[in-house]
Amino acid sequence: MITKREVWRVAKPVVLIAEELSAATLDALGPDFEVRNCDGANRAELISALGAGVDAVLIRSATKMDAEAITAAKGLKVIARAGVGLDNVDIPAATAAGVMVVNAPTSNIVSAAELAISLLLASARFISPAHAALKNGKWARSKYTGAELFEKTLGVVGFGRIGQLVAHRMQAFGMNVIAYDPYLQPAKAAQLGVELVELDELLKRSDFITIHLPKTKETANLIGVEALKKVKKEVRIINAARGGVLDEAALYDAIVEGRVAGAGLDVYVTEPCTDSPLFQLDQVVATPHLGASTDEAQERAGIAVAVSVRKALAGELVPDAVNVKGGAIHDEIRPSLPLVEKMAQLATALAGETPVSMSITVKGDISEHDSSVLAISALKGVLTGSGIEAVSYVNAPGLAAERGLTSAVTTTPDSPEYRSMISLHAALANGKSIKVDGTLMGIRKVEKIIAIDNFDLDLPPTENLLFLRYVDKPGVVGAVGNALGSAKINIAGMQVARESAGGKALMVLTVDSAVSDAVAEAVKKETGADLVRSVTLVS
Repeated sequence: MITKREVWRVAKPVVLIAEELSAATLDALGPDFEVRNCDGANRAELISALGAGVDAVLIRSATKMDAEAITAAKGLKVIARAGVGLDNVDIPAATAAGVMVVNAPTSNIVSAAELAISLLLASARFISPAHAALKNGKWARSKYTGAELFEKTLGVVGFGRIGQLVAHRMQAFGMNVIAYDPYLQPAKAAQLGVELVELDELLKRSDFITIHLPKTKETANLIGVEALKKVKKEVRIINAARGGVLDEAALYDAIVEGRVAGAGLDVYVTEPCTDSPLFQLDQVVATPHLGASTDEAQERAGIAVAVSVRKALAGELVPDAVNVKGGAIHDEIRPSLPLVEKMAQLATALAGETPVSMSITVKGDISEHDSSVLAISALKGVLTGSGIEAVSYVNAPGLAAERGLTSAVTTTPDSPEYRSMISLHAALANGKSIKVDGTLMGIRKVEKIIAIDNFDLDLPPTENLLFLRYVDKPGVVGAVGNALGSAKINIAGMQVARESAGGKALMVLTVDSAVSDAVAEAVKKETGADLVRSVTLVS
C-alpha cells in the first residue's frame, strides 16, 4: 500500500501558471512542484489545462477564474492572484468548492501610488499631448498651459494603503489633502495630517481628485453624472484604481462641456480598452492598466503568492487567503489546528452522530494568543468525521452553517496539569455531550489525547483506533485480543482507564488497520461492552 507521504514523493503537486510571472516566482515555488503553463486569456486552453488536473493556478488580471473554470478544474485547491484585485475570480464559487483564494495585497501598492501621482502630474501639465505634438513637429508652448500643485487641494476618494501613500507623497508638493472614506476613523486621518470629509464636500473643495476604491455595488459610478455637477471646473480627476468607479461617459461630457479640466486614467469599465472617446481629448492622459506593471511589483507579487501556494498545499492556513476567516496565525497556535481537527473527529465518532455545537476552551500559555481559528478546525473535524468529502478551511464554515452546526472558542490562563491544553465539548441533539481533551507534548509538540469525558488517557491520535466502554471485569482484555486476532488485526497499543475497580472503564486500542463493523460487533458481543466504536482519523 502506498502511503500519503509516499504519494507526495511520487507525484508532485501540479501548479498551473496561466500568465507570465517573474522568474522569482518559480524560484520561490522551488523544486517540489510540477509546473505547467497555459495562456489563461485563451478560454479553451485554460479550461483544458484545468481539466487535466491541477492543485493550484497562478494568475494575474487576464485570466477569469469564474464558476465555469472552477468547476472544470480537477483537484484545484488554490487560486493565487499575483496582485491585489480579485475582480476576475468568483470568490463565492471558489469558497463553495473549497478552493482557497489568495492574493498579494501589498505587492503593488507603491507602484500603484506612483502611477496615480504620475497621471496627476501629467494631467496637470498636459504632458501627453505636448509630447505627441512635439514628436509630430509642433512647438505648441502656448496651447498647453497647465496648473501647479502647490497649495492646491487634493481629494483622495478611498483612504486605504494606496490612498495614504499618495497623500503622504503629495503633501511633499505642498498640497492640502482631504479624504473621503466611510470606514476610516477620523483619528487615523488626523495622524497623517489629512482632513476626513464627506464625499460631497470633497467634490466641492478639491482641485485634484484621485480615486482609490475597489469596484463594488456601492462604488459603481460613484463619481458619475450627479457627482460631476458638484466639482470645480478646474478639477482634474485621476483613476488608477478600478474601472467603473468613475463614469467614463459622464466624465467625457463634463470635459467637453468645460465642467472638468482634465483626467488621468489607467483603468476602464471594459478592458482591454482601445477606442474610448476620452482618448481623443487633449485633456486626458491615459495608460493601459499599468498600475502594477513594474519589475519590483511583479517580483513581490510573484514571490508572495508562491509562498502562499506552498503553505496552502502543505495544509497550512494562509494569512492572505481572502475567503478564510481570520488572519495570521501565531506560531504557538498553528500546531493545534490538526490536533483540534482530530479531537472533533473523535467526538463525532464516539457520539455516533454529528454534534449540534462545539465549545473549545484554550487553556494555559497558548491562551494569550488569538486562537479563534480553532473554531474552524473543530468544524472541519466534525464534518470530516461525518463522512463529508473535500472539507477545507475554506468551505467548512459554509457547510457547517447549512447543517446548523456551530463552534466557539474561549480562553483561560488556568491549566493546572499542563502548560497548555485544549478542551472540546461536543453537544448532541439529545442534550448529552462528549468532552475530549488534548495537548501538545514537548519540544516536538507531539499530539496527545489526555482525556475523554472523565477517563484520563495518554493517547497518540493515530489513524486507526478502537474504543470500548464497559463495566470493569476480568477477561475483557483477552476477549478483545481474541476477537481482533481472529480478524487478523494487529494491536499496536492498548490503554485502559477506569473510574474505579468494578466501575465504568474505557479501553482504547491502537491498531494497524481499520476495524470493520462486523468485527466491532463481535468485540461488543464477546465483552458485553455498552459502546464499541472503530475510529479512522483523517489527516
